[in-house]
Parts: sequence; structure tokens; C-alpha cells
Amino acid sequence: MQLQNICELIIDCEHKTAPTQASGYPSIRTPNIGRGRLILGDVNRVSHETYKQWTKRAVPQPGDLIMAREAPVGNVAMIPEGLQPCLGQRTLLIRPDRAKVEPSFLNYFLNGPHVQGLIHAKTNGATVAHLNMKDVRTMELPTLPSLPTQQRIAGILSAYDDLIENCQGRIKILETMARSLYREWFVHYRFPGHENHRLVASPLGEIPEGWEVKKLGEVADTFRGRSYRSVDLADEGGLPFLNLKCLDRDGGFRRSGLKRFTGEFKATHKVVVGDIIMAVTDMTQERRIVARVAMVPTLDRDFGVYSMDLVRIEPKPGMPKAFLYSLLRYSSFADEVKQHANGANVLHLSPDRITDFRFPAPPTNLMNRFANAVAPVLENVDTLANRIDNLRHTRDLVLPRLLSGQIDLKRSLTVNAL
Repeated sequence: MQLQNICELIIDCEHKTAPTQASGYPSIRTPNIGRGRLILGDVNRVSHETYKQWTKRAVPQPGDLIMAREAPVGNVAMIPEGLQPCLGQRTLLIRPDRAKVEPSFLNYFLNGPHVQGLIHAKTNGATVAHLNMKDVRTMELPTLPSLPTQQRIAGILSAYDDLIENCQGRIKILETMARSLYREWFVHYRFPGHENHRLVASPLGEIPEGWEVKKLGEVADTFRGRSYRSVDLADEGGLPFLNLKCLDRDGGFRRSGLKRFTGEFKATHKVVVGDIIMAVTDMTQERRIVARVAMVPTLDRDFGVYSMDLVRIEPKPGMPKAFLYSLLRYSSFADEVKQHANGANVLHLSPDRITDFRFPAPPTNLMNRFANAVAPVLENVDTLANRIDNLRHTRDLVLPRLLSGQIDLKRSLTVNAL
């Protein structure tokens, strides 16, 4: 059957950019479409008038699906209860016919490896891969199981997503804890024993007595990543390749951006778990990625290779890595340094601008005390992120087994049993 045969409607977005504002209705763009669920952390907002204009053809409803027509091409997410979004550019709305298909099942089904293969086979475009509306509507799907079976399958798979969401919430709490502690001690200067340290004048304003103003180059070294060609990349095998897509907007690591590298490299191009990487290139003019940092997570190999769009920042002796990472992530560093990035189409940041950044350096014992408190928090973040990866991988393996009947739906089944 074709996708349009099991849907009430499949419509395209408006082919123009919606005017945005600080509050209002969420406008879903392709970066907001995750594999199954919407990502609303940095969603654009539109006014009531814009919402009415952008939903003239159809008002999105809970249970409707939104698909990305361009990067990340083919991603599908379901609209949850209580959300009133409109379609941003390069998206389309899919409304399942509930008499034929369970919306949550179709959500998982379209994100599954078989259908994703069909979707990517239909993409076209010389520069950016995209989907045509006709190809989406006429996409041929395998025969679907009965509605009760669909509902059972969706219930099993949703248990994985609930655990993933729980882990993501815990990561957010841990990162908020680390950020709050850093800013309390080193921005607001309310560190342990601060009552005994008066503030004195410095080139950066008043800082606690006994602190020094230093340049980042005095406490850390920068190393540029590996330039590469498309022939150096592979779908499988090779080494984990960290690139610009591995940086989340505003900092943090995005594992879905990892690629595989099969080319040659030098020792300085290697990264291991716990290393600090920073984006020195930005493909947009928003400056949301350039000068942002991430900590390398546990990889599937002993080490990975990082691209020339990144630099590795190595602390010098006496500089605790957890403190250096927090300085780069939670201080004003990124907002100040990113202003030095320049370029007509692609922004580039010189490593010299990184090492010239000045900051109030606390005494070594205070940096160590902070690092001892925060390092376990960062390790827990890595552990939870690994669990999310494992859950996603298992969920994607379970779907075809459920569809093929390899897993017996008649017996009680839990995530742990799978």
C-alpha cells in the first residue's frame, strides 16, 4: 500500500519563513524533529496571527506526524497532547487514518530502518538532500499488522522512549547542577570561604583577593583537527570521527553526529573519552555553535579522530580538566569569543582568539575542590548518554523483530526482557 492510502491527509508547509517572536505558538523546523519525538528546547515561536495564516490548510492535532523534508531528511515525530504547533520550512504534516493505522505505531514504523531506507532512496538534490511531496504520498509500505497488534507494538516501543526521556531529564539536571555550582563560585564569587576574601581591582573588574587574571593560553593548549575528504569517510568500520555535527547548539556533545573515518591521521588528531573539543567553524550566521565546547563521550573504540572544524583543548599541568571544561562551557567565554569569528558564508574562528581570552583564575586548591565535585557529575552524564544510545539501538532492533513475529506479542513483555 502507499502511505497516502492509510492517511487522511499529507500536506506541505508554507514555502516562506514565518516571522518569529519571543513567545507564542511553536513553529516546528527540521532541527526540532527528532527520531520519534519533537525537540522543543530552542523552538521558534510565532504570534497568533502568524499561527492562523500558517495553519489555513490544516490545523496540526495531537497524534499527527511531522516529517522533515530536508536535513535531517526523513525524521518523523508525533505531536503530543497539549501542543499547538505550526509547520516551519521544509516540513510536512501527516495525519494517520485511525481506522487503518495507530498513529504512534506509524510514528515508529516510519522511523524504522526499513522505511528510512525507502525514504533515503527517494531523496534528491545536488547540494542538500530533500524529499518531494509526491514521493512521500506514493511511498509504498509493507502490509501493516492489525490495529490491536499495532497498539501492542507501539506500547512496547514507547517503554524505550520513556526510559530515554527519563535519562535525558537526569542529564539536564546534572548539567544544571554543574553550571549552577560553577557560576556560584566563579562568577558570583560565592565560593567556600569567600567571606574572608575582599574584592580588589583588576583589568576585568573586581575579583577576589589572591586571584589572578590569566589568558587561556597560559593554562591550556589548542590542537587543530584533521582535514578530510569524502573518500576518508565510510558508513561502517573505521574510527569514530568527531565533526561539527557532534556539537549541540550552545554546547554539549551530540552522538548522532558521529561519522566513521578510514583515512590517515597524526597523534595530535586523536581524542579519547573526557577530552575537550570546540567548534571553530559555523555554517550559519547565528553563531550558536562556533566557540562552543563538548566533552568527548565514551566511544566504541579506544579513541577517535576529530575534524579540522574542531580544536582539542588540552589543559596544561596544574589545570584540572573539569574546571577548564566548565570555564569554557559555563562562563562568558563562548559569547565573547564567538564575536571574533568571521567569514562571508561560513564563519571561522582563529585559535589565537581562543588562547587570548582572559579570565579570573582562582587559586589551585579552589579549582581542584571544584573539579573533585564536578568530575563525578560529568561521568554520570556520560554513563546516562551511553544508556540512551543502547536503548535507542535496542529499540530500533526490536521493531523489525516485532513486525516479523520473532517476538511473541501474546506473552508479557518488558524492556528488560528484550
